[in-house]
Amino acid sequence: MTYIANRGDDLEMRFLKPMFELGRSRFTFYSPRDRDSMAEVIADADLVINMTGKYYETKHLIEKEGFPYFDYTENYKFQEANVDFPKVLAELCTEMQVDNLIHVSSMSANADSKCDWSRTKFEGEMAVREAYPWATIVRPTQMFGPEDKILNWFALVAARLPVVPVFEGGEALTQPVYAVNVADAIQKIVDDPESFEGRTVDCFGPQDYSYNELAKFVYDITGQEPTMVDLPRDVGKQVVKPISMMGSPLITPDLVDMWCEDFIPSMTQEEYDAQPSSKKNFTLKDLGVNVVPMEKVAFSYLHRFRDGGHFSLEKGYH
Repeated sequence: MTYIANRGDDLEMRFLKPMFELGRSRFTFYSPRDRDSMAEVIADADLVINMTGKYYETKHLIEKEGFPYFDYTENYKFQEANVDFPKVLAELCTEMQVDNLIHVSSMSANADSKCDWSRTKFEGEMAVREAYPWATIVRPTQMFGPEDKILNWFALVAARLPVVPVFEGGEALTQPVYAVNVADAIQKIVDDPESFEGRTVDCFGPQDYSYNELAKFVYDITGQEPTMVDLPRDVGKQVVKPISMMGSPLITPDLVDMWCEDFIPSMTQEEYDAQPSSKKNFTLKDLGVNVVPMEKVAFSYLHRFRDGGHFSLEKGYH
């Protein structure tokens, strides 16, 4: 039986049901601020996987005196989502003698990052390790796939905004990984959790790109011809502030910081291979996962941004 913990209702999670055999999934509601509700979710669990978190701090409206009579306040800040909640979860796993804990972090986790999301991801890793030393840390780079927030981002911004911003020349590097490959890695850990206790699994794609190159890759597929505008980091953070107030913002000042820093593994594959086996950070190659490049799958979901979709590529549909 798989328990899927969530803060919403059944309608928000129903798309997950077809992924399980009939009766093998159960949706359990909890509050990250309610330790007892979290304990109830994992009460009889053998293995727990933590994949909580968003790329922005969620907000909600509050009433205030005087015009305009409402204001925004943060609902869950990065500190809560990326550090406090994983720490409590790891403590509960220790107290309740859960056999294995998989904590999904990020390859961008860095104590010195200017990006709050990346910095708190690092702090979350440390908190989990302290509370549950046997945890397996999974660190993917930015993930691509049908509902991704990276390749779709370039296409969406080109479709919705008059210009597409890049920051600090768009020269920072990223090495996107196929979301299915990350899922394959987690499945292999679930199948043999003892082999990965206390270890880190780094998940990254076969090639790095600058954000300028990534934009060109996307627009070669979509046929869009947007105006690209290069902004310094500080200017970009000010420009995107109004957009960050949206419910699901396309860009936030914190994302600007993230996109001005390299989002790539700290070693080459050869350096990973040369590590002592007792302290080795595993990679997708070590797990036997066949790494899929963007070129294999990106067209399948980006062609919807073309004028006429994929039909525009075939004669006779015009």
